[in-house]
Amino acid sequence: MTDDSLRSVTVERTGPGLFTATNSRGDTVTFGTGSAGGFTPVELFLAAIGGCSAADVDVATTRHAEPSVFSLTVEGDKVADEGGNRMTGLEVAFTVGFPEGEGGDRARAILPRAVKTSHDRLCTVSRTVEAGTPVVTKLVGED
Repeated sequence: MTDDSLRSVTVERTGPGLFTATNSRGDTVTFGTGSAGGFTPVELFLAAIGGCSAADVDVATTRHAEPSVFSLTVEGDKVADEGGNRMTGLEVAFTVGFPEGEGGDRARAILPRAVKTSHDRLCTVSRTVEAGTPVVTKLVGED
C-alpha cells in the first residue's frame, strides 16, 4: 500500500461513554454509547454506508440537475448470537427527485445506474462490508 491509500482516524475518550474521532485534516466527530445522546458507533456505521452511497449518487446525478429531494435511510438489525454482536439485513433506501425539464429528465434516467454502480463498485464503505474485510486489533503503548 502507498501513503496515498492510507486512511486513518484517531479516537480518544473524552468522558464517560464519550469519544471524539479526529481525521488527518483535524475535523472531529463526537459520539458515544448513546446514554448521553448523540450518535452511537453503530449509527455512525450506518451513516458511513449512507454517506458514501449518497456522495456517489450525488456526483453522478447533479451534473445534470439539482435534486428537489435527496435523502436516504440506512437500516439494519443489530443481533447478538453465537457469532457475537453484528448487523444484519442492511438496506439503503434512496428517495430522490428532480425538477421537470431536460436536466431533470437526464438525472432521473441515470439515477438507477448511479445507485447500482455505487453499490457494485464505488462505495468503499459498503464494498468493504460486503467483501468481509478482516479487522486486526492490537495493543500498543500504555497499558
